[in-house]
Amino acid sequence: MTAIDPQTLAERVVVKMMGNDAFSQWLGIEVTHVAPGCATCSMDVRADMVNGFGTSHGGVAYSLADSAFAFATNNCGRLSVAVDTTMSYPAAVRPGDRITAVAVQETTSKRLAFCTVTVRNQHGAVVGHFRGTVYRTPVDHFPEFGNTLGLPSTPV
Repeated sequence: MTAIDPQTLAERVVVKMMGNDAFSQWLGIEVTHVAPGCATCSMDVRADMVNGFGTSHGGVAYSLADSAFAFATNNCGRLSVAVDTTMSYPAAVRPGDRITAVAVQETTSKRLAFCTVTVRNQHGAVVGHFRGTVYRTPVDHFPEFGNTLGLPSTPV
């Protein structure tokens, strides 16, 4: 196995995931920051994303938070999948807003990781609180590099 530093692994995992993530691409999500256990993503809210009340559909902010959550919890190198998520919406998101999700993995074990994501608009107002749990599979994104958890690897 070739050694790789955690930051480089985090960046490579996110590039690989984003390259395969047609939904995040369709939404216009941009990954603006990656660090081990963290990810920041932003997007512009389009007019075609509104609900019947003229505000952004809740699924838009949720999808941005969910993508940041996935990038933050997978970038250690271990394939991790959501087992539960919740989202609260303290303020409306409107067409034309630029929203940013900051995901931070709070705790992790061999099998589970817990993450919070805060979504803010361009004015800094919190428009979403997201919390999620992932299950860590035995599969590494890049088996040749291993993972930063120090767990045994299983090739894809």
